[in-house]
Amino acid sequence: MPENIESRKKVALKETALFLVLWFVGIAVLPAIIYVVGQSIFGEYGETGFSNFYGMLHSEFRAGKPVVWFLMLSPYIAWQLLRLTAFGFRRAAAR
Repeated sequence: MPENIESRKKVALKETALFLVLWFVGIAVLPAIIYVVGQSIFGEYGETGFSNFYGMLHSEFRAGKPVVWFLMLSPYIAWQLLRLTAFGFRRAAAR
C-alpha cells in the first residue's frame, strides 16, 4: 500500500472507477448477453421480451436477492480473482 496520501487517493480513485465500470457491465451489458443467449437456446422469455426480463432482474437486485447480486457483481468478482491469482503467481515466482 502506498505510504503518502496522494498515492492512496490515486489508488482509491482507480479502484472506484474500476468497480463502477465493471458494475455497469454487470448491470447493463451482462443481462443483455444473458437474454440473447437464453433466447437463442430456450426461446422467448415468458413471451414478454427483454424489457420484462431486465425489469424483473433489477427488481430482484433491489430486493436483495443474493443470486442476482452475485450475477451483477460477477464481472468485478472475476476481475479481482484474476488479480489475486496473478499476485499469487508473482509472489511464488519471486521465491
